[in-house]
Amino acid sequence: MPRSVNSVASRQRRKKILKQAKGYFGRRKNVYTVAKNAVERGMQYSYRDRRNKKREFRALWITRINAAARQEGMSYSTLMHGLAQKEISINRKALADLATNNPDAFKAIVEQVKG
Repeated sequence: MPRSVNSVASRQRRKKILKQAKGYFGRRKNVYTVAKNAVERGMQYSYRDRRNKKREFRALWITRINAAARQEGMSYSTLMHGLAQKEISINRKALADLATNNPDAFKAIVEQVKG
């Protein structure tokens, strides 16, 4: 009995990898074995960095809130503690947005915490 190799599935598997490698430089885009390694590495980076992005944005928001709070004569930690004490529930993303785009509203929040 002849050996069955199922070339249709093999070709589809190779085409899928080469399609994912579109835009890569040099042999990474058109040589299957090289493209396979590049795509696998890229997938690992994308998985890891989907999580790291959340960390980086939170750190950015905290930095922005701290800078704006210090202009109002208060540190980040005292501001966040004061918000918790006054039961003002606003997340860091929104607070950082207010600090950069609407300083008057941010100042009003700081005054509520101080008062």
